[in-house]
This record gives sequence, C-alpha cells and structure tokens, in this order.
Amino acid sequence: FTLTQNYPNPFNPSTKIQFSVPSQSMVNLSVYNILGQKVATLVNDVKSAGNYEVNFNASRLSSGVYIYRFEAQNNIITKKMTLLK
Repeated sequence: FTLTQNYPNPFNPSTKIQFSVPSQSMVNLSVYNILGQKVATLVNDVKSAGNYEVNFNASRLSSGVYIYRFEAQNNIITKKMTLLK
C-alpha cells in the first residue's frame, strides 16, 4: 500500500493525490482539518489492485494545513498538505 505526497503542495484550489493497493481492498481516503474534523471523503469504496489518482478541490475551504488519511485493510497512512489562497 502506498500513498504519495499530494501535488502540487502547497495548492490552490485543487491538488492530486495518488495511491496504490496491491490487492482488492476496501479503501477510505479522507481529508481532515488541523482540529481533526473531517472536511471531505474522497474515496470510500472497494478498489481492485492498481494505481489510482484522486483530484481534491478545496475551493470551499479556508487556507491552512490539512491532513489526508488513507485506510486499507490494516494499513493507515497520513500526510499533510497546505492550502494557500
């Protein structure tokens, strides 16, 4: 399981997040603000083995640091991204 750093970072207002799964898995990819409140769910679905790319449009959010969290099987990966408006 891999989760790459979003690109571009910092971003305004959209960015791309890439991840891969080695076998069919239930995948959840969510975005949280710095207070730990969920602000978006990008993926919540069963994915076949492969590489995926998700676009995240944050035009309704304010500038700041956000955390994106990837969950699949027993794996949890988190990374930070910065929205600059």
